[in-house]
Amino acid sequence: MDVQKRILIVDDEPAIRDMVAFALRRADYEVAHAADAREAQAAIVERVPDLILLDWMLPGVSGLELARRLRRDELGREVPIIMLTARGEENDRVSGLDAGVDDYVVKPFSARELLARIKAVLRRSRNDDDDGTIVLGVLRIDGAAHRVFAAEQPLSIGPTEYRLLHFFMSHPERVYSRAQLLDQVWGGNVYVEERTVDVHIRRLRQALEPSGADVMVQTVRGAGYRFSVQV
Repeated sequence: MDVQKRILIVDDEPAIRDMVAFALRRADYEVAHAADAREAQAAIVERVPDLILLDWMLPGVSGLELARRLRRDELGREVPIIMLTARGEENDRVSGLDAGVDDYVVKPFSARELLARIKAVLRRSRNDDDDGTIVLGVLRIDGAAHRVFAAEQPLSIGPTEYRLLHFFMSHPERVYSRAQLLDQVWGGNVYVEERTVDVHIRRLRQALEPSGADVMVQTVRGAGYRFSVQV
């Protein structure tokens, strides 16, 4: 890596933190630790990480609630989050995605699997960088600033929703299936289900709703989704 990426591990079990930190350092990542939500937020204020590994079952404030708080916070809004969880049920995974989590790893996991997930999420984040501006209807994406505007008012939008909107605005008036969106937005090597697309479509619509631009994200029954200024 040209620049060492900083990863914040948020887990109340020292043995898990040490095991994960050892694997990350061997892979040339810089590591920061936190045992609970308070320590995590203090670490983010001190220096915003490139990615957060967040345990679901934290003492006090849960990892799920912390993810929600970070997505509402200016510093944590755009930091990718991978949830570490023993909860493998579909509803639990959807709850994590609803909270703004970008990916999840179910315990027990191998260091190899975790590193693969981290690389995939960081790669998607790097690929977001774009120096161009895209304008469609009332929406404008400023790629250099990594910001979205509706009628020149800034929108609060998560990193996955940003990538999804960027793809849609770059390819308007075309219908894409869930599988195609997973391939184009998440990447072909990522381990997520097609329902993930529905979760982030819903979150994207919620972000666009105050501006009235949510109607541009259209469901095409039996086919997938289309982004269109024709409503």
